[in-house]
Amino acid sequence: MPYIRQTNPFVVPTTDGKLIEEHYGRASTHGGAFSVAHMVAPPGWGEPFQTPEFDEVTILVRGKKQFEVEGETLILRAGETILIQRGTRVRYSNPFDEPC
Repeated sequence: MPYIRQTNPFVVPTTDGKLIEEHYGRASTHGGAFSVAHMVAPPGWGEPFQTPEFDEVTILVRGKKQFEVEGETLILRAGETILIQRGTRVRYSNPFDEPC
């Protein structure tokens, strides 16, 4: 079949108040080249630095989100996107007063 239709994304278990629904990737469709997920991060949320094994694209739909990338701090706003290439040290957070 030349396509995969996702009707039941994998809900990634978290303990920090964020919601992650993976539509395509290792947990949902067992592919490792990329991951597509819908995430909602509550105000004040943050996670430790990580070095992803796959490219990560963020499309910010609402609010603001902070990225610390290789020593540089960036803030994305609704309507903006960013590509974090695999092997890049990054920290994601939402230190703002609204969900993103």
